[in-house]
Amino acid sequence: MDSITHLIAPDGKFMGVDWGVWKVVGWCGNAVFFSRFFVQWYATEKKRQVVVPQAFWWLSLVGSVTLLGYSLHQKDSVFIFAYAFTWIPYIRNLVIHRRNKAAQLICAECAKKIPPQSNFCPNCGAKAV
Repeated sequence: MDSITHLIAPDGKFMGVDWGVWKVVGWCGNAVFFSRFFVQWYATEKKRQVVVPQAFWWLSLVGSVTLLGYSLHQKDSVFIFAYAFTWIPYIRNLVIHRRNKAAQLICAECAKKIPPQSNFCPNCGAKAV
């Protein structure tokens, strides 16, 4: 068993990296931030048009804030600057998404959602009330 541990983690380092809590935080931030790629890809393929779902913005926000925390801990000015302001458009897009969702109308004829400020239902053609 000791020889296997030595092969996987020589000198107590896995993959040559000295692991600690903050290293795990940094990798988790990277994993969350990277996962948004799959969410956006899946949503786009499902609808057969470019779609940026709300989950994309949440993953962007959580991943970038986690990476900002990691970079602050590491005192790495390059990464601090890289993630210092990225959360602003992510929060803004979440606010816009929430306002748009709240402004949706429901068609009286077909009971489907109508985009805000529509004159007619794009599903059945009924006049929006």
